[in-house]
Amino acid sequence: MIMKSSVPVVALIALVVSRVQTFVSVGGSRNTHVNITGNAVMEKIREVCEAVAESEGRDFKPTGSSAEELLRACLGTATGEVSGAKFRTALNQIYMQNGFVDRDFMSSAPHHFNNEAFNEGRNLIIQGTAAIKANVRTDNLQSARETLGRVCHTLQDFYSHSNWVELGNKSPYANLIRPDLNIEKIADITMPTCSDCASGTCPNQLLPAILNGKYLTSGYMGLFSSDKPQGKCSHGGETDLSSSQNPRGGISKDEPRSHNTDQHNNAVNLAAEATLELLEDIRGAIGNKDYLRLMGIARSAVLVFVIDTTGSMTDDIAEAKRVAFNIIDSKKGTQDEPSEYILVPFNDPEFGPLIRTTDSDVMKSEISKIKADGGGDTPEMCLSGLQLALTGAPSSSFIYVFTDAPPKDTHLEKTINALIRSTKSTVSFFMTASRRRRRTLKASSQFQVYYDMALASGGQAIEVSKSSLSQATDIIVDTSTSALVTILQRSRDPGLVESFPFLLDKSVSNTTIYITGSSLTFNLRSPTGVTQSNTVDNGPLGTIQKVGNLQRIQLNGTEMGLWHIDMTTTQPYTIKVMGQSAITFIYDFVEEFKGPHPGFAAIDGRPSAGSPAKLLLTLTGEKGPEALELQEVALMEVSGVKVSNGTIEKMDGGDYFITVKEVPEGEFVVLLKGKDKTSSSLYQRQTTTQMSQSEVIIKAIADSSMLPGEVFKINFTVTTTGTSGAYTIRARNDKNIPMTHPSILNLVSGGSAQGTVSLTPPGNTVSGTDVTLTIEAEGPGGSDSNYAVLRLSVLSKVTDFSPPKCEIVGVQGTCYSSSCSSSNWELSVNITDGNGTGIESISIQQGSGDFTQREVEDGVIVFMGLYEASCCSPSVILSAVDKVGNVGRCSYTMKSSAGSRLISMSLPLWASLLLYGFLRDAFPL
Repeated sequence: MIMKSSVPVVALIALVVSRVQTFVSVGGSRNTHVNITGNAVMEKIREVCEAVAESEGRDFKPTGSSAEELLRACLGTATGEVSGAKFRTALNQIYMQNGFVDRDFMSSAPHHFNNEAFNEGRNLIIQGTAAIKANVRTDNLQSARETLGRVCHTLQDFYSHSNWVELGNKSPYANLIRPDLNIEKIADITMPTCSDCASGTCPNQLLPAILNGKYLTSGYMGLFSSDKPQGKCSHGGETDLSSSQNPRGGISKDEPRSHNTDQHNNAVNLAAEATLELLEDIRGAIGNKDYLRLMGIARSAVLVFVIDTTGSMTDDIAEAKRVAFNIIDSKKGTQDEPSEYILVPFNDPEFGPLIRTTDSDVMKSEISKIKADGGGDTPEMCLSGLQLALTGAPSSSFIYVFTDAPPKDTHLEKTINALIRSTKSTVSFFMTASRRRRRTLKASSQFQVYYDMALASGGQAIEVSKSSLSQATDIIVDTSTSALVTILQRSRDPGLVESFPFLLDKSVSNTTIYITGSSLTFNLRSPTGVTQSNTVDNGPLGTIQKVGNLQRIQLNGTEMGLWHIDMTTTQPYTIKVMGQSAITFIYDFVEEFKGPHPGFAAIDGRPSAGSPAKLLLTLTGEKGPEALELQEVALMEVSGVKVSNGTIEKMDGGDYFITVKEVPEGEFVVLLKGKDKTSSSLYQRQTTTQMSQSEVIIKAIADSSMLPGEVFKINFTVTTTGTSGAYTIRARNDKNIPMTHPSILNLVSGGSAQGTVSLTPPGNTVSGTDVTLTIEAEGPGGSDSNYAVLRLSVLSKVTDFSPPKCEIVGVQGTCYSSSCSSSNWELSVNITDGNGTGIESISIQQGSGDFTQREVEDGVIVFMGLYEASCCSPSVILSAVDKVGNVGRCSYTMKSSAGSRLISMSLPLWASLLLYGFLRDAFPL
């Protein structure tokens, strides 16, 4: 562990590319895994953004140093709002898992390179890196980010816990991330490594034989026992029991102390450089654009449709197609253009598959293939399709379900609710029953599950006739935009005569109000006192569109200040106010963990009842969080009136630690208010995903990948402070992988019980497949429950560890310093993978030229390549990737010259001339 993990792991640290390690956590300032990782991540993002901008022939000039300004510059010049929420969420997925290593694997020597577990630690890095590359190839980006966070932690610990620094090394140990190289010269278990240090603060305890012989060693950590092999170094510190046994002391460089300040700083620098090298390896394997997607650099809008394809859905399918085509065509080239399209059909008994693409033409093609057919009995497999969408879509997605039938698979209801809370996604239902059935939609208990899920996620449950569906789907166009924020959401059942205030700030545009319910009456009131009733379709404040049980109000403008919706009805209703703005926030409920490196970890499930709720919250805005002031954070009941204010503790980088002592007993959301310093206007934002506390806690840990055809076991623990008795256990995964688990665990109040889930992925499972496992525990009588959601990966065993070979065989061109635009240059390369798995791709990692290639077979497959570029783009890096993600590179920089030249590298001049002639014939200009 490089420095304490006592910082909140959700923090984004200092979003600058300097190597200064200064993150102030709750309780002090330390170098941490999180900010070492964060600084390396941001530095590499900036580098890749510059390379992409160069290849597209545009400038890359962030207007400031904030993450949001970097994001906007990276996304280009397309019009529209840009939100930093998706970017920050993606980065936090990396940082949180980085911090989890100290909580979930505190006693695992390989995860921290303790106890001389070098080969085992390196295997975690190599296997994890292979999983990241495979996950990206199958578009499972969240799994890749989480694995990256854990791998970075282990890689960085090598420099803090081993004697690599003491051996005088000035650069990272490449063998840790190179699968074709082994760890060298590990001290034998019988070899003494340290001298005794009674004070515990000796500047160098390592024995001369270790230093002179360049042997690798690391400290032994004794969390539960003081035993260690004779003569071995200890890790050191108060929690290391072995440090009291001869040889006493410790060689850890986790914290700067008077005896190791220089070594600590060297360890930090090497850990940072090693992290950059790891990121560069991943970048080379997946390419620049997928690397940026991995890091959350993408437009924030995602279009997700879950469509009933049974026989009665012809009109609905046609409307879904129309809306999708409209969004694709009207928003192309803007920041509102979706970055990803997801389509999940369902029928009975079939559902799926999930179709996911970043290509709008593919989405058009796939949705055009859907036909209405089959079904028969009324209930359909709606929740099974929705489960695929929730596990396959990015977090915080807007998901739209089209159906005219209740769900047959109601056994998935609790799983769906767990996934909604875990992903923070919003689900809206378009229910198009026949006229006879529409009268009883809301009254039918079969349809009630749709209303409950919409409310729980912050979505809408819209009842509409098939003939009027086209009017209701305007809501999809509204929400398929970038920088979407929720300003207010409330629900009343039964209805109440009540006034709902909400703030609109200067940054908000395209404000839209959605009110659902039957026979509703209300008035809208502006900050200056202008009013408009629901009976006026086109009034001074906005345009009201009525269809089915939905009333959609588009404001004519965004007048800053305090608005009111005055409801004057006793019928049930829901209210939602949305708009576009760069000002928003992300959050996680967290808990504190103890151990050698204590810290905070995001809660996977509902927060624990009977104690204050703690949140880590990050603000984001157009100019970054420093331009925003946070004034109030509260937990608020959507369906009730209780509002519980929290105490706010400001940290660095736009992060806040929130404590709420009196938590609402029922379902609640997070409400915040503050001030935009750039416009001096007050803002209000609200989450949509409802949360509640539980007396049941589930903990489950999975670090490694599953192998196709082999049993994979996950242990979990259920704890309760509630009712004693038999707790029902349910486990489900979204890929229908065969699995077993206990159906019952017996618990007493204050106690816990363990169980195991065993999964066996089929032997033909594609490497990189992402599996979402949901484990649920329900107390006696169903009065209380909780869940854990784990993302697992299936990874085929890798046997090819050698990277492709990229060899420069010729350079041709004349470049003049006075006028680069009038001259060109060319680079000839020879690329082969020998007896490996074969070349998967060859790409330009840096440079704005063109690359052409030709495959030749002469015993082995060789790719002859020609790179051509303007002298204004004098540098190039080519990446060759094999089928398992090993990367080979060629790089070259053309220097300005007064005359022409032909340069031969790695081959005799005559061979280069012959090859160059062949390439000119193969790739004529």
